[in-house]
Amino acid sequence: MVKRKRLRAILIPVFLYAASAVVVGYFLSHAQNGARGLEAKREYKRQIFEKTVELETLKAEHAEWDRRIALMRADRIDADILEEEARKTLGLVHSKDVIVFLGSPGAH
Repeated sequence: MVKRKRLRAILIPVFLYAASAVVVGYFLSHAQNGARGLEAKREYKRQIFEKTVELETLKAEHAEWDRRIALMRADRIDADILEEEARKTLGLVHSKDVIVFLGSPGAH
């Protein structure tokens, strides 16, 4: 009888500590690798950084297009751009322009 009480006195705390260790291990593994764990947080931060870089690139491109569109507005047309587009469309050359013929693609 004394041996069973002594065995029980030893095994119950060991079992409780083991069960506690399993529960703590479960929560720690989910804190590290779960859907909202540390690994997911790192991945979200990486995605945020990539999207921020992409956003900055798109903002710069948008600003460039805004600048180019502003040059073509009717209230203030840039004369150089108008002349360049007119020459390109009409195929005309100014008398002071220098023309360099590169030759046909097949002739070397």
